[in-house]
Amino acid sequence: MIDLYYWTTPNGHKVTMFLEEADLDYVIKPIHIGRGEQFAPEFLAVAPNNRIPAIVDHHPADGGKPISIFESGAILIYLAAKTGRFMPRDTRAWVEVVQWLMWQMGGLGPMAGQNHHFALYAPEKLPYAINRYVKETSRLYGVLNKRLADRKFVAGDDYSIADMACYPWIVPHERQGQKLEEFPHLRKWFEAIKKRPATRRAYEIVKTINTQPTVDDEARKVLFGQDASVVRR
Repeated sequence: MIDLYYWTTPNGHKVTMFLEEADLDYVIKPIHIGRGEQFAPEFLAVAPNNRIPAIVDHHPADGGKPISIFESGAILIYLAAKTGRFMPRDTRAWVEVVQWLMWQMGGLGPMAGQNHHFALYAPEKLPYAINRYVKETSRLYGVLNKRLADRKFVAGDDYSIADMACYPWIVPHERQGQKLEEFPHLRKWFEAIKKRPATRRAYEIVKTINTQPTVDDEARKVLFGQDASVVRR
């Protein structure tokens, strides 16, 4: 059994997509990040960076004590290793998956996240910041579109954790100021993953967890007002 510390964000969706694809037994432990639940001592013991997602695997492959993991990319790699799925063993194919996973972790996710922040949540609309991150998001969409021009999935012919990592960050493309019709290869890939039964199940979970997906003033203070003091307490 796996405990999944989760909220309804793109990084959270990566893990539910894997768990549903692999048909693993798991229990969701919601962490309402707008209410500051990510600062609870119990959660910080699992995720010291006070960010979701995180997991605790109570039945690791080595038969030892439970393993806790934070950071969505690390979780995907761990689950792939545990199940032997969605991650090739061949060295060259493995490298393809890992480098595109890191591309998402270091590029697509952070840049789209800044796009969301300045366009949707910042109290002051700063045209330079909005333009900067909308354009960078567009550039990254272009990179992914070109990558998918001659292959079915991000790392090749097989669906992998690289696809699971990227897909949730494309879901809110309209909020990011992007039009998928401008990226035909990306759109074809996106629609194919959207139709997967496991993807549908993963996104159905949202309706049972986050029934009021709004960010009010109090949530903004929690989400966007953090400094070193939140780590010290």
